[in-house]
Amino acid sequence: MGDQSTSAPVFPQEVIDEYASLGVDLPALFSAGHLGERMGVRITEASAERVVGTMPVEGNTQPYGLLHGGASAVLAETLGSVGAMLHGGAGKLAVGVDLNCTHHRGARSGLVTGVATPVHRGRSTATYEVVIADDHGKRVCTARLTCLLREVPAAG
Repeated sequence: MGDQSTSAPVFPQEVIDEYASLGVDLPALFSAGHLGERMGVRITEASAERVVGTMPVEGNTQPYGLLHGGASAVLAETLGSVGAMLHGGAGKLAVGVDLNCTHHRGARSGLVTGVATPVHRGRSTATYEVVIADDHGKRVCTARLTCLLREVPAAG
């Protein structure tokens, strides 16, 4: 699915330490999920303040050869969910409850890059704006994701 770096996401050391104190190796645990992996989503930077990721256009197109709008939605929800999870911390799960995408232009090749930044970070919800741009820096899609932050269920 394109020539992409498969490097692990970059997490701030304090976030890695927070998860490590709970016995969780965050960089080893993190993934874009099975769907994100199939679509070639790669997270290159991750913190509660900013999450950056890429996805190839090739393999993620609709019949006209343009990047599929649903593929943009997958990238946006992945990036916003990672930001919400990092905002919530190790004791919370981030669950997407609302996703809105506006598609501005098509992309036919290369990589698209998404940047998720917080709009609202509360105790029970987090909302992220995700701007997806093509290889030339032109905006392809603007998305907004709201996640519910739920307490991690107690083991047992």
